[in-house]
Amino acid sequence: MSSVTPHLHRRRSWWGWGFEDAKVDAASLAPLVSDVLGFPLSGAVEAPVELSSISLPETRFPRPDGIEGWSTDPRDRIEHAYGRSFPDTLRAFRGQVDHPPDAVVFAASEDDVEATLEWAAREDVAVIPFGGGTSVCGGVEPKVPADRLGVVSLDLSRLDRVVEVDPVSRAARIQAGVAGPALEAQLAEHGMTMRFFPQSFELSTLGGWIATRAGGHFATVWTHIDDLVESVRAITPSGAWESRRLPGSGAGPSPDRMLLGSEGILGVITEAWVRVQPKPTHRAARAVRFKDFMNGCEAVREIAQSGLNPANCRLVDALEAQQTGAGDGSHSVLVLGFESTDHDVDHSLQRALAIARGHGGEHDEASGSGSGGGAVGAWREAFLAMPYLRDALLQLGILSDTFETAITWDRWPAFHAAVSAATREALGEPCRVTCRLTHVYPDGPAPYFTVLAPARRGDELAQWEAMKRAASDAILAAGGTITHHHAVGRDHREWYDLQRPDLFAAALRAAKAAVDPAGVLNPGVLVDA
Repeated sequence: MSSVTPHLHRRRSWWGWGFEDAKVDAASLAPLVSDVLGFPLSGAVEAPVELSSISLPETRFPRPDGIEGWSTDPRDRIEHAYGRSFPDTLRAFRGQVDHPPDAVVFAASEDDVEATLEWAAREDVAVIPFGGGTSVCGGVEPKVPADRLGVVSLDLSRLDRVVEVDPVSRAARIQAGVAGPALEAQLAEHGMTMRFFPQSFELSTLGGWIATRAGGHFATVWTHIDDLVESVRAITPSGAWESRRLPGSGAGPSPDRMLLGSEGILGVITEAWVRVQPKPTHRAARAVRFKDFMNGCEAVREIAQSGLNPANCRLVDALEAQQTGAGDGSHSVLVLGFESTDHDVDHSLQRALAIARGHGGEHDEASGSGSGGGAVGAWREAFLAMPYLRDALLQLGILSDTFETAITWDRWPAFHAAVSAATREALGEPCRVTCRLTHVYPDGPAPYFTVLAPARRGDELAQWEAMKRAASDAILAAGGTITHHHAVGRDHREWYDLQRPDLFAAALRAAKAAVDPAGVLNPGVLVDA
């Protein structure tokens, strides 16, 4: 019984976010907790359980003939038992592995995918497609109906190549299992970049981005992976599903658009054609300070409706700016940036700055274009480190989580007040509920909330569930979406059912029945098992 996890120079953390060698020393965050957040420290730094102490149930079936890349190694099973949400991380940290897969299949080809799905459908075994395992909504946990013979996690990380680049059309055919850094490194060999950088970039995969309709680098225009996809190929229990590669089409409902956001229930995405571009050569950025968050929101609305289309237009409230080092807690901060592969963007930046000044924004002058100074750099570094910080805060006894949504501008002020208040009430004092706008549209923002509170050690799951329910109920009651780019998974399913039309749910169930008659693919996600 040996592990067949692909060789990596850096080892992934088995219980939390990222790589083991990048973990943050929890003790070093104690001053942040006490001095910046003002939370009492309840005790010693808690360590995760020993991996070797976790007992797993025996695999419920023998290794089938003809399935390559098969592993029942305990570490492989544990690493594929969860995504990386707060409850996922907490349970793994404490050694509570509720639903481990019976086995992990590391597919190295479409033939491996086909063989696994054929066997699973025949034997009534559930299959959970698995990319980077970064789901924060319960999307990859092998929690399936008890009447299944068992469940396997189908890992796509060996499908990790840029197969073909079309420099004329600026597009590339890329396998679904490639993670962000490897994707960018291979495109760079052709002088190209996909320019898609979600917070999970170092770990998440192209297939995962497509399956969850992930949000990326651009704050306007190209906000979702949807905007970069030309075509998608997936393997289903009923055969292959591939859309024609086109820049656009009006030929009925689009096959690839149906796979976007399908979360593994309609097929295993194996590759896609996506839009790429040369690396931008013209950049200009600045940090703008606002004494009032809502004044900053008005500036962002006008910028979003101006047609300037900034690449970055993220407004961070004063408390979050303080937490990330982008401010001192007295001002909200707008991280504003433009970029182009073709032309100078200083004029666009100056026009956006003028709009911001009209709403009370202040900024430091800088010579020429560039990074925009310390606040922009501090925010960028903190943005990438946030998931690591969450794990370290857990060790200190701090509940830390995020949720995101979208709403139209006319309802935004009341929405922000209602959701923030409901979340604070559920957490109780002391707590912090902060907000930033990650993506902005002419008709509304995508707010991203961060919650921090002293954890009730031993009762964190109940504490989190109360917060999550209060926030989710408030979001739907105020007219927002249960998710803007984090997907539905199992955690958001209850509110997704309330948000979508019943007839659409019936149509989605019919589509799943057509491509997956036995219902083996990620049962319970999006539609009933």
